[in-house]
Amino acid sequence: MHQRLPSLNGFRIFEAAARHLSFTKAAKELFVSQAAVSQQVRQLEEQLGYPLFRRLNRRLLLTDEGQRLLPFASDAMLSLQKGVEAVALEQRQRPLNISVLPSLAYRWLIPRLLRFSSLHPDQEVRISASLSLAEFDNNDIDMAIRFGRGNYPGLHSELLMEDEAFPVCAPSLIKEQQLKQPADLLNHRLLHDMGPGDLNWERWFQQAGVEYHPSQPGYTLGDSSLVVEAVLAGQGIALSRATLVETELASGRLVRPFELTLSSNYSYYLVMPREKRDLERVQLFCQWLHATAEECIAEVSATPLAI
Repeated sequence: MHQRLPSLNGFRIFEAAARHLSFTKAAKELFVSQAAVSQQVRQLEEQLGYPLFRRLNRRLLLTDEGQRLLPFASDAMLSLQKGVEAVALEQRQRPLNISVLPSLAYRWLIPRLLRFSSLHPDQEVRISASLSLAEFDNNDIDMAIRFGRGNYPGLHSELLMEDEAFPVCAPSLIKEQQLKQPADLLNHRLLHDMGPGDLNWERWFQQAGVEYHPSQPGYTLGDSSLVVEAVLAGQGIALSRATLVETELASGRLVRPFELTLSSNYSYYLVMPREKRDLERVQLFCQWLHATAEECIAEVSATPLAI
């Protein structure tokens, strides 16, 4: 029959005190008081039923029992430390699985991933592009990035960044002076996004004070990134979300002809099971995402209008 073991903390303190042969040095190493070390050792001795130290004037010696117990306690502490480090390493090396909207993955996240990899080269990232919210109970997805109102029952969600929309077009339309005022947009093919319902041409023209009829020539695409690609291919003018065209605006491949901007009732949120938000790999990526989102917002705000 196995003897019931005393508390692990008692053995931890005994091992430090025995190694140093000093309660004071053990207390300093363990960041506790000397009185706490002395008390824990006495409790351990009472639980074991024999003394571990001989307390002399200004000296501390191990009893025969203490000497026999010390190597077992040291091996146990070392083994436990190695186990904790091994589990931590496994957690750090486990892939981070993320579900992201296809448009945001293609136009915003993937072009920036190299920055994260340079900061955390040992962390593998796996991206699943999907329009639907991940079913966390049925797969290995750690977190998702979604465009919504932040109300995801049973899940932890935190705001990543807000977004806005404005017209974008090819630079040639500005050079040829085809877009001098908002009403000039009606002379061109307008591209429509099946995304957020509050970011649409009808609302933008209304705020611009221009009469608009939904029958205006144009076509609708089911993914925001396809809308941007269509503009880049010269297929028309789009009302695009700022986060999806920041790179193209900075490079000059697309331009913003008018200042009028539509705000949205939706924002980008980080969504995950509550039990996963404290995982190291999740925290590292979330911290990087927040910093990256702040940089993106600042860059979009600094983008000048085409003249």
